[in-house]
Amino acid sequence: MPPPELWTIALLVLAAFGAGLVDAIAGGGGLVTVPALLAAGLPVPIALATNKGQASFGSISSFFSFWSRKGIDRARAPLAFVCGFVGSLAGAQVLLLVKPEPLKPVVLVLLLVAAGIVAYPRKPTTGEAKPWAMLALGPIAFVLGFYDGFFGPGVGSMLIVAFVLVFGDTLTRASGNAKVVNLASNLAALLLFSIKGAVLWRVAAPMAAANAAGAFVGARLAVKRGDGFVRVVVLCVVSALVLKMAYDLLR
Repeated sequence: MPPPELWTIALLVLAAFGAGLVDAIAGGGGLVTVPALLAAGLPVPIALATNKGQASFGSISSFFSFWSRKGIDRARAPLAFVCGFVGSLAGAQVLLLVKPEPLKPVVLVLLLVAAGIVAYPRKPTTGEAKPWAMLALGPIAFVLGFYDGFFGPGVGSMLIVAFVLVFGDTLTRASGNAKVVNLASNLAALLLFSIKGAVLWRVAAPMAAANAAGAFVGARLAVKRGDGFVRVVVLCVVSALVLKMAYDLLR
């Protein structure tokens, strides 16, 4: 396909910066970048692969931003990364055989539940995990990594809610820990798409730089502003996802 015009690249770069910022806090950056890539004229498979390509660099940026500020539980990170990576590889392989459309009603319900959990006023967390939390970490990372590789909408918010409920994390801490699985999942999908030659790097490369910059800013905002700020952003992202998925189901 012919290369997009310069102004189109400029708009995609702006979209990637905004997506990286939001993604670093609550996930959901694909709500911005995937429609932008499709509007630029990329075929659906190329748009999805290119989106993963640019989003992977945002994941790296936000991961190291949280890591450097001790916003990630380092004892959990290795297991979460490995299970998320393997899960995403499996999900992406299944996507080649099965279409994800039947999942949409289930995901819509899960997102509504997630919104309720985030919005419900909680007592300050003690940071105490459930007794079985570490046993659950591998399955949580694998299942949500699989989901991200197979379908993906709302996975960042689902990870945040899972870490709040199971590990007693604050929303800010949960957002940081979610970045481990996000990074693993994006790298796994990027590996597969790159092997297949599906990533349009002349578009993905400038978007990746902008996404990484946005993620850098977003991660710092999350750490600096704390739980109240993260809660508002998560609710906005989940609400947008719910509205989009409901529209897709009803049209």
